[in-house]
Amino acid sequence: MEKSVWPQARRGTARASLPQRKLMLGAAIAFGLVVAAPLSAQAAAPAACATLQEKYPDWKGKTLVNAINPHTPGYETIDPKDPSKYIGFDIDLGEAIGECLGFKLTYKPVVFAALLTTLAAGQADIVISDIYATKERAKAADFITYSKVFDGVLVAKGNPKGINGINMSMCGAAAAENTGYVEVPLIQALIPECKKAGKAEPTIQLYDNNANCIQAILAGRADTYVNDVNTVDSAVKAYPDKLEKAIAVTIPYSVGIAVPKDKPKFRDAVLAALIEVQKAGTHMELLKKHGLDVNNFKEPDILTAD
Repeated sequence: MEKSVWPQARRGTARASLPQRKLMLGAAIAFGLVVAAPLSAQAAAPAACATLQEKYPDWKGKTLVNAINPHTPGYETIDPKDPSKYIGFDIDLGEAIGECLGFKLTYKPVVFAALLTTLAAGQADIVISDIYATKERAKAADFITYSKVFDGVLVAKGNPKGINGINMSMCGAAAAENTGYVEVPLIQALIPECKKAGKAEPTIQLYDNNANCIQAILAGRADTYVNDVNTVDSAVKAYPDKLEKAIAVTIPYSVGIAVPKDKPKFRDAVLAALIEVQKAGTHMELLKKHGLDVNNFKEPDILTAD
């Protein structure tokens, strides 16, 4: 039986543009990003991928554009050892899906809030960038979900404001969040509750990436930052004397791959490829490779606005 192997040497080796390289390298150094160790063994490509390439031949041999916000350690970020490369779980997973369907990926780095607009404008073919799939976002793109969501509440060491979740403990606190993140409306929803209780309302500072949110806490401008628990854990690991995770909270969303709404055949092809990648054990192996919680694993579903 003919076998092929996942292109480990090719994964995460996309070239970053020079301005982005400088920006992201600085962020990488600032937050002590750690290069993930290579997989212990290369996984054989599922034989079923050959069948999928026959069923979905439109993308075989093509090079597609993946829009990413490369500021999330573990998921997608600049390689601190080589600023010309991107590394992370999402980078590897996307390239495994691409190999299964016969296409390669290049990368378009954008701010988080521009991920879906870049896709809708036709400047990208796909978004694999730790983006939570919600019904509201599904108005702009279809999603193939692939990961459960566990958020962490990041605070300064000692948790001086006593914040213990997205709850009344945030009254009077300043939260740093990324523009467009789902945590923003959850915190905004606390404002009337705090007022009703006679407490100061929480305020929100919006930034373009995780690194700036974390810096806001380090600089004393913000009291908390709520985001993916692995991102929070990475920040605590980088600054163990200055930061801590107050608590982990569950968020009722899944992480999803976004594809254009007018390309249901491509959506179905990506879903089918992801299923085969999971069957091969590659998805779970990549979670371990990048130090992510294996409990994040999720069998894929499609989320649309319908």
